Amino acid sequence: MHEFNLIQERIIQSTLDLKLFVQGPAGAGKTTVGVERMRYLLSQGIAADSILMLTPQRTLQEPYLELLYTPERIAGGEVTSATIGGLAKRMCDLFWPLAAEQAGFRNPDLPPIFLTLETAQYYMAHLVRPLIEDGGYFQSLTINRNRLYSQILDNLNKAVLVRFPHTEIGARLDAAWFGEPGQRRIYQDVQDCAIRFRNYCLEHNLLDFSLQMEVFNNYLWTNDQVRNYLTSTYRHLIYDNVEEDAPSAHDLILEWLNEFDSALLIYDQNAGYRSFLSGDPITGYTLSEVCDEVIDLNESFVSSDEVIHLSNSLVNAITGNELVENNDANPAMQFILTHFHPEMLDEITKEVKSLIEDKGIPPAEIVILAPYLSDALRFSIINRLDAENIPWRTHRPSRSLRDETASKTLLTLSALAHPHWNVRPTKFDLAQAFMFALNTDLIRAQLLTEIVYRQRDFRLSTFNEIKPETQERITYALGERYTTLRNWIEEYRSSFPTPLDFFLRKLFGEVISQNGFGFHDNLDAVRVASSLIESIKKFRNAMEPSIVGMDTPSFDLGREYLAMLEDGVIAAQYLEAWRTEDKDAVLVAPAYSFLMMNKPASIQFWLEPGSSGWVQRLSQPLTHPYILSRHWESGRLWTDADEVESETQNLARLIGGLLSRCREKVYLTISDLGESGIEQRGALLRAFQKVLQNQAE
Repeated sequence: MHEFNLIQERIIQSTLDLKLFVQGPAGAGKTTVGVERMRYLLSQGIAADSILMLTPQRTLQEPYLELLYTPERIAGGEVTSATIGGLAKRMCDLFWPLAAEQAGFRNPDLPPIFLTLETAQYYMAHLVRPLIEDGGYFQSLTINRNRLYSQILDNLNKAVLVRFPHTEIGARLDAAWFGEPGQRRIYQDVQDCAIRFRNYCLEHNLLDFSLQMEVFNNYLWTNDQVRNYLTSTYRHLIYDNVEEDAPSAHDLILEWLNEFDSALLIYDQNAGYRSFLSGDPITGYTLSEVCDEVIDLNESFVSSDEVIHLSNSLVNAITGNELVENNDANPAMQFILTHFHPEMLDEITKEVKSLIEDKGIPPAEIVILAPYLSDALRFSIINRLDAENIPWRTHRPSRSLRDETASKTLLTLSALAHPHWNVRPTKFDLAQAFMFALNTDLIRAQLLTEIVYRQRDFRLSTFNEIKPETQERITYALGERYTTLRNWIEEYRSSFPTPLDFFLRKLFGEVISQNGFGFHDNLDAVRVASSLIESIKKFRNAMEPSIVGMDTPSFDLGREYLAMLEDGVIAAQYLEAWRTEDKDAVLVAPAYSFLMMNKPASIQFWLEPGSSGWVQRLSQPLTHPYILSRHWESGRLWTDADEVESETQNLARLIGGLLSRCREKVYLTISDLGESGIEQRGALLRAFQKVLQNQAE
């Protein structure tokens, strides 16, 4: 049980008619207070289903869900844990007849079809691909197709979250552009595609995230029946990480707050990591003005004094403020210096092993962070951790399911089982699938593939047809597993095909999760399989009610899903990736993913602080988070000075956020030649050098 200070106690046990705004840095116990407030409300006999718990992102609800899922929880209704987007979707579903005609849907009498991130990208691709290939759209642009589709969708989302008409996207971007005139044509193309997509959705009852929010904001929340339903259902509000939510969410709560009996709003100072997703700390802070009381929590329950001092020094060095004089070396900071990048990764692994075995630090208290986690870097790190038997977990929300070995395996086997798709896996892909599914090494998997796979006639021969001496080389145990898999596929081929997610559940349950097979005790693979099946199910649910404009006999949802993944359309962020991972393991993640987990760690390793990736934002030629925000002055040009200023502020915020989630020590790991073999001298490394210089003087 937590020990609470007097201020925390007062917040937790405040009367049931108070609206409090609690602010403070990360690590000050704000979320802990939120969870305990929920426990207190339930213990006071408040009906669980009258409590609304909001966060900007579902992954931030974890501490609250842990309380709600505990066995000793009082029986009865359920607390609603949601995002504003989730609430909007629920209301669109529940009150569809009230808004459909008003909002301009062509078939208001038919039910809505809710799109996921993937299915929205699918329809966007369906509309935009012909414009690129035949209409000369985006000619001057070199960008992956999936990024192009997602940035157009992102613009539609920004329009509804910031609350300006979606028809103004191109004009706003154009008015701030200062550079090559060719970019103006790109903004016109972006605008045209956004309008076409919105019209297509209205035509076919499709609701992507932006349209769900628009219907809710403009037609449902303003309807007395809907508003009365919400205000009478929910009497108590807990709203955490207010600063990471969008202006439209803050507008809604500003109007709604007066209707609640009690409210606890939690605001993390110096945060705002979701600005690229329209998170707005400024509009969030305006909610403090309509609360009964603003309470500060300033004491850190996470960081040591040395870490706090390091954080202050670094943030001052980044922002150009004067450094506090200090001649002592800071024990919260340690360097790992090598010449080559692979050497640096070896040293990190050695240090992690020593921390766990010699210092007794639990693996879960160690994180290895990079600005971006490429496939090569991820592989290099986890390979080394595996070699030392160090448990690890990794999380990259932007990683596509098609990049995961487990999902590649499942999709290759799916293609084998559905010859009518006419998707013929290469020998290399099948060898990889055999290696993973049959739990063997690459050499045996390749040998088996060479002998049994007939790519031209799409056939797998039996193990018995292989020469006895080769059977011995492959091993009879592997032969037995192969035979089980082959017979299962043959049997399925001769039956009536089922939807792809049904097929995968059956394949997983009946074959590859059995003892001896590759998915049997590989929790990471099971998580990926679960995400893939969930992704396919959502795709099918969105597509089946009306396979819009593509209703031809040759259309097959399974094959279409495969093509979509090949086109690089990413899978939506699945919560299993955050929840079911092995908790007692070293985390390897991008820095921002770690921040949005909102969990502290004793030891942090920062990879290559000299890399520009710590500072520069991703290139997004079709959108712009600062110009499409509520605070950008209409008609003002975005200059290099604005870019530098935003980079500086973001870096200071990122570093402050990481160190406020660090208990003991941060390791700066630097190789003379970085991952790409180039010497690196980025802004973060320069800030560290300033701090070190200050100590030396």
